[in-house]
Amino acid sequence: MTPHLKSLSTPTGPHPAEPAPASAARAAAKDAAEGVRSALRPDPRPVDGRHPVAWLTITAPRGATPTVHSLCACGRDLFAASHRRALALIADHEQHRTTCPFINPAAPSTGRTAA
Repeated sequence: MTPHLKSLSTPTGPHPAEPAPASAARAAAKDAAEGVRSALRPDPRPVDGRHPVAWLTITAPRGATPTVHSLCACGRDLFAASHRRALALIADHEQHRTTCPFINPAAPSTGRTAA
């Protein structure tokens, strides 16, 4: 004898979901319990107009090959590994900081001029 298996009925079409009833007191308590800010607070770091534009990351672990990564908001993204190449990229990064239009708007553009 086979046991009677209960099967779910197949829906005839899509039905919209119904929202669950919510009380304001329970929602406020839930927000506080989950760490959601209930009031906006001023930003602790005031904006003074400065923001990072060019980054130079140097990694030189003892006994391993040094690496340098030069990154700029203008699209420059260079990487070097070895003592000689790392020193060359550091010097090139310093030179780029004087000619980059994002850092120094008065610097001449290195791109092509319009026709």
